[in-house]
Amino acid sequence: MARSAKPNVGVIGLGLIGSRVAANLRKAGYQVWVWSRSPRPEPNFLSSAAEVAESAKQIQIFVSDGAALLETVKAMAPALGPEHVVINHTTVSPAETVAASHVVQERHARYLDAPFTGSRDAAAAGQIVFYIGGDAGALEKVRPQLEVNAKAILPVGEIGQAAALKIAMNVIIAVSTAAYSEALAIIDRSGIPLYKFGEAFQLHGANSALGNMKLPGMIKGNFEPSFALKHMFKDVQIALNMASEYGIDLPASTAFAGAAMSGLQSGWAEEDFSVLARQYGFPNPDHEIPEGTFPSGGAQPDNGASAPSLAQPKKGIFPLFGPKS
Repeated sequence: MARSAKPNVGVIGLGLIGSRVAANLRKAGYQVWVWSRSPRPEPNFLSSAAEVAESAKQIQIFVSDGAALLETVKAMAPALGPEHVVINHTTVSPAETVAASHVVQERHARYLDAPFTGSRDAAAAGQIVFYIGGDAGALEKVRPQLEVNAKAILPVGEIGQAAALKIAMNVIIAVSTAAYSEALAIIDRSGIPLYKFGEAFQLHGANSALGNMKLPGMIKGNFEPSFALKHMFKDVQIALNMASEYGIDLPASTAFAGAAMSGLQSGWAEEDFSVLARQYGFPNPDHEIPEGTFPSGGAQPDNGASAPSLAQPKKGIFPLFGPKS
């Protein structure tokens, strides 16, 4: 039996991630209709979000914030119907994604809360991790489309819960990277070459993929954005607002937000959020890092392979402390 044709899909927002997601979908054989506030020389670039909804039934949204998300779904609303699935990938608060879902559902369309983790390079390689909140049936309908760009797809629960998980993960990334800056400052003021921190990092329990991705640029003073400071500041502010609602304190996040605000005031908004290392004024940011100090990254899985579903808890979630076979 012949396989059914792939559906037309839409991508709204063609920044660092959305543009790469759209490119991968085209390579996978999808007809992709796109729109972004800033016109781009992209195939099938339409004049509005509403036109995307008229041309495609499965629409992925990568916009800047909650206000842009709500504006986008309201613009699409007249064109939405029961066959549509709107997939929001923008990192917003749980309340904002729930509000957007109501606009979509009022048109009898379905909505997925689907923030992601992954850098510009991960997006280009089809190695994004999607957190999913919402209807399981809607997820299964769009799963083949998501798998084109997915390293993994993690169902979380209801709409809003995936957004909360993404914010929590970004708190870890933000405060960890701030800690790297502080550690490098201590190394620098002690007169130790900064690359020595990298060598020690590889032999320490704190060694991580995040550190191996961020530290080379921090040591060399290269802050080309994979995730801009202005966006990380926004996400940590969401975390602080959530904490206020829940009656809990987040002292590390509060400290990061203060440092990030100083960075924004210094004109660093568009640079990678690891640019906070610049405040310490390392005297030799262009110091050569010996080859092999940091891993260059292992081989990526075949993008044609299905992304694993992590719907059920599994043994060994935590390698050091999971159940032994």
